Amino acid sequence: MDYKDYYKTLGVGEKASTDDIKKAYRKLAMKYHPDRNPGDKKAEDKFKEINEANEVLSDPEKRARYDQISNQYSSWQQAGGQPGSFSWDDLFKGAGGSGGGQTRVDMNNLDDMFGDMGGFSDFFRTFFGSGGGQRSSQSSARSRGAGQRVQRQPAVYQQEVTISLTEAFKGTTRMLEMNGSRKEIRIPAGVKTGTKVRVAGAVSNGGGAASDLYLIVKVAADPRFERRGNDLFTEKDIDLYTALLGGEVEVETLSGKVLLKVPEGTQPGQLFRLGGKGMPILKQKDKFGNLLVKAKVTLPKKLTAEQKKRFEELRGLSK
Repeated sequence: MDYKDYYKTLGVGEKASTDDIKKAYRKLAMKYHPDRNPGDKKAEDKFKEINEANEVLSDPEKRARYDQISNQYSSWQQAGGQPGSFSWDDLFKGAGGSGGGQTRVDMNNLDDMFGDMGGFSDFFRTFFGSGGGQRSSQSSARSRGAGQRVQRQPAVYQQEVTISLTEAFKGTTRMLEMNGSRKEIRIPAGVKTGTKVRVAGAVSNGGGAASDLYLIVKVAADPRFERRGNDLFTEKDIDLYTALLGGEVEVETLSGKVLLKVPEGTQPGQLFRLGGKGMPILKQKDKFGNLLVKAKVTLPKKLTAEQKKRFEELRGLSK
């Protein structure tokens, strides 16, 4: 398992602020987003690396844990440690990976059932995979006379699966290897982070009753849109002349580009609501949230002599 330098991936320093990390992520994610690089495997892999780094560094708790891991790894390197000889198991325990009363299950693993399902590296799955390889057991007690008899129920397994916002908008699938056969698991449109998708009887228990598997959905951040419930929020650059005189601008949505009518006198920061252009509402057919577009009025940095003259004339008329 290779160590991942998440700061290097995003091109920021270890003292970078939350805003610095957010800006770096958005810039890189926009550049390598699959929708802008169709069929480009290198861009797709780079996008996954960027998302993984942001997943850790944008979360204060995960970032603190990562810094602890990095410090221990750096100390080992400075002490003359040789590549390939580091004991990741020791570091996993030292970073608190075995605490919290959770069971870390090695099933060769649930990852073997799904392959590279979430697009995360082994390093991430080992130290930050909140859903991978977790198991909980359910039990029920029945009173029999003066005592109680506890009947054990099959364990319930959870596996975190990361999908893109586009996949959450359209719905998507993941392929599951189960009992020697492949089964396609459907993740419906409109899911949010935390949505559970049940796969009944997915995990064999060696002759006993098969256990259910719950996919815990994680919707990755998207550099183009911010999700707020079922609504989406985005910003759109509008030139000064269109803002003053009115016109139309092209706005990107998850279902394609649309024309937004800009009324004359549009102000910086003004919000426009595009009904039904947000996220599909889970389990409500043909129901969608809204897309909120914030106007970013861009001012020209340089004016020609003629433009300056015209603006001076306008300033005179406004007095």
